[in-house]
Amino acid sequence: MFVILVYDINVKRVNKVLKKCRQYLTWIQNSVLEGEISDANLKKLKMELIKIIKKDEDSIILYCMRTTRYSSREIIGLEKGGNALII
Repeated sequence: MFVILVYDINVKRVNKVLKKCRQYLTWIQNSVLEGEISDANLKKLKMELIKIIKKDEDSIILYCMRTTRYSSREIIGLEKGGNALII
């Protein structure tokens, strides 16, 4: 499935959350990641994030789509993240 993940995390935990999310998804821009992920890996990611965040301070929103067939992506302005190769 295709997932868009957005988060608003306390600065104390934001690096841990970003690092964890980048293990599964592609960083697009500040607080936004996207990518194809299996149901099992999505469940694993959610469980790992629950261990990092504080539910009374932090927020994570997941948009899950079975297919990208009817979606499109348009960038206006500077394109951030997602395209750099990490070696």
